[in-house]
Amino acid sequence: MSRIGKQPITIPDGVEVKIDGNKVFVKGPKGSLEKEINPMIKVTIEGNTVTVTRPNDEALARSLHGLTRTLINNMIIGVKEEFKKELEINGVGYRVAKQGNNLNLTLGYSHPVIFEAPAGITFDVPNQNQIIVRGIDKELVGQTAAVIRTKRLPEVYKGKGIKYADEVIRRKEGKAGKK
Repeated sequence: MSRIGKQPITIPDGVEVKIDGNKVFVKGPKGSLEKEINPMIKVTIEGNTVTVTRPNDEALARSLHGLTRTLINNMIIGVKEEFKKELEINGVGYRVAKQGNNLNLTLGYSHPVIFEAPAGITFDVPNQNQIIVRGIDKELVGQTAAVIRTKRLPEVYKGKGIKYADEVIRRKEGKAGKK
C-alpha cells in the first residue's frame, strides 16, 4: 500500500473541502481551487479528515493513489498559507523591476523582457536582483518560476543568469585552467 496515499489529510480551521463526483473543491482564506481527479480513485470526507482510497493494486491505481492525496494536500496548504518560489538574478547589468503586475527583466539582450503574470500569481521584487513568485496553486507557482528562469538560464563559466535561490550552480574552470 502507498505510504503517502494511505495517510489521512486533516482539514485546518477556515478551510472548506467539497467533493462533487470526481471534482474536489477547496476554499480557504487565500482563495479557492478546484481539481478534477481520476474516477478510479475514491475520495471521502469524514469530520475534518480527507481519506483517499484505491479500488485495487493495479499499477495505474497505485500510482494515482499517492499523487491524488498529495494534490489535495497541496490545495489545502495553498488556500491556507500560499506557496512561494524565490529566484535570483546574477550578472553585471542584469536586473528586474516590477511594472504593475508584470516584470521588466533586463538580461543582457538588446531589449527588455516583459513577463506578464498569469492569473493567480503575484510577484514581489524586494531588490533589483531578486524575484519572489507567490500563489495558491503550487503547480502554477513552480511553472511560472521555471518559465522566468528560462528567459536567461544560469551559465556555468561566470554564473550569470536567473537561478532559484536554493540552486547551486556547478562552475567550470574554462580553457585557461586546463594546463
